[in-house]
Parts: sequence; C-alpha cells; structure tokens
Amino acid sequence: MTIGDAAKTSGVNAKLIRYYESIGLIPQAGRTASGYRVYSPAEVNVLRFVKRARGLGFGIEQIQTLVGLWRDRSRASAEVKRVAQAHIDELEAKIAELAAMRDSLRELADACHGDDRPDCPILRDLAGP
Repeated sequence: MTIGDAAKTSGVNAKLIRYYESIGLIPQAGRTASGYRVYSPAEVNVLRFVKRARGLGFGIEQIQTLVGLWRDRSRASAEVKRVAQAHIDELEAKIAELAAMRDSLRELADACHGDDRPDCPILRDLAGP
C-alpha cells in the first residue's frame, strides 16, 4: 500500500512515517518503479505499534527497544517489563513534579487578592531569586 494508505490504516500521518523511516524506527519502505513508497501489512502493524507506544508516552529510544523485543519471538518478557517499569517510574516522577508545581501555584493564586491593587504575590514570586 502507498504511504497515504499506510497513514490512513495505521493512524500515523505520512510526515511522521517518513520521519520514523529516517531515524530507523521503521525500515525503509520498498519503492515502486516510479519511486512511490510501498508498505506491507506487517510494516503497517509496526506503525500501529509505534503509534500506541507514543500514545503511552514512550520515547523514541524506548520504542526502538520495544519494537526490537516485539520482533524477537525468543525474548524474555522480563526485558519488556523492565522497559515498561522504567517508563512508569519516569511518569511517576513527572506527576510528582507537576503536582508540586500545581501546589506552589495554587498557594500563590490563593494569596493574590485578584483586585484592582497592583500588589501581586504571583508576580513577586516569579521576579524573586
């Protein structure tokens, strides 16, 4: 199928498909005599896999690892779990960081009168060291 068909079928836009090829995340597509990219159903499945992994927030390097593990039928599931657990740990750290930012900003917003006076603890905090 053409890149347009592969994009529709996988849900990954054509520009991203070309990018994924350029960084080696997916193999270079075959070409027709006129130079059009041609994708097999197996390659479209890889694109779906990549799309789902991106949707779960995995980075490109993690996805490369996961694609390699997915293709390796003799893999140990422990390695797959290790990659997933590392990602979970990263997500939990980001969640904690975001919660701390939210809490700090909430305190500043609560301290701001939000009236016609120029005094604003939010701006004072942002301007501080």
